[in-house]
Amino acid sequence: METLRQLDTDLFLWLNGLYAPWLDPVMVGATMRNTWIPFYALLIGWLIFQYRKRAFGLVLTLVLAVVLSDQMASTVMKPLTLRLRPCHEPALQKLIHPVLECGGTYGFASSHAANTFALAMALWLLVGKRFGWVRWVFVWAAVVSYSRIYVGAHYPLDVLAGAGIGVVMAVGCVSLYRKLTVLPPTP
Repeated sequence: METLRQLDTDLFLWLNGLYAPWLDPVMVGATMRNTWIPFYALLIGWLIFQYRKRAFGLVLTLVLAVVLSDQMASTVMKPLTLRLRPCHEPALQKLIHPVLECGGTYGFASSHAANTFALAMALWLLVGKRFGWVRWVFVWAAVVSYSRIYVGAHYPLDVLAGAGIGVVMAVGCVSLYRKLTVLPPTP
């Protein structure tokens, strides 16, 4: 376990060390939740336009996947593991490139990664076969997740665990949605 923790720390220090002054504001923008409100509004509007009455169930499924993944990461995993964020780790204070205030004390698992990957996976499972461009939402989720390492808030394993939580919650929520509704076959 200690070897894994050291590898995670070494990878964090390497990834966090790949900073550039011009990239700081980009990563701050990527990591701030309010930055993405227009994206969410456009996504909801697009779903309503494409699916009309069925959009309510799709949006509800997406919201449920995100809420459950957020709660699993924040309310269950962080208090259960009590793993300090790298920016709160005294031994790393002088080694990292912090861009923002550190935030909460514990970081395992990343809620940002859980939430963005829950949205990406649920959207993919719901409409990805019909709309291939949805795969690009995974790139967005990866950028947001990496931004958490860049700003010094999470280790890589925090992000991977968060992404895994998001994917699992999305699969569960979409499965529930499919059991409760009958989707017409996609071409």
